[in-house]
Amino acid sequence: MTITIKDDVLRCAAEQGGPAGFLEAVTKAVREAAGGEITAESMERLSTEQLTLWAFDVLRTEVEEGGFIQLIHNGWGDFFFRNPFAKMMRLWGLRELSKMVYEAAHLYRRYAAELTAEMDDDEFMALYESHPEFDELDDTFIDHVDAYVEAVATYVDAHLNDFVTIE
Repeated sequence: MTITIKDDVLRCAAEQGGPAGFLEAVTKAVREAAGGEITAESMERLSTEQLTLWAFDVLRTEVEEGGFIQLIHNGWGDFFFRNPFAKMMRLWGLRELSKMVYEAAHLYRRYAAELTAEMDDDEFMALYESHPEFDELDDTFIDHVDAYVEAVATYVDAHLNDFVTIE
């Protein structure tokens, strides 16, 4: 899918928001062009690069808000752990993030039924106590998220034509 973004929008986002602003501008263009929601239909329309960028944004948002437990509970487990997202992160130069996603995938396979069960808020919050093995992954992600954003932004900038067309 060809996705366009105005040069001045991209420049302004990068100038005002640095790597995170640049990345958000490109991700927003991808998200909007695909209809705003990751579905089977939107996934078919996007390139692997575009979809991986959008997936990184979802991962970042979910893990920053509530860790890998929230990511899994909110239904993203199969999307991240049964698709080549971790491999793509490695190919984009984010080896440590790739390893982290593989570790989370191992835990996902082990606890998926429990973490994805329907439950109330108290039961959900109790998952954090009953699954401390996710704590280190969450902490490491939060400690390195700025570096991950910068690395993804650098990759996207170096391969910009694989993501968007500049107008």
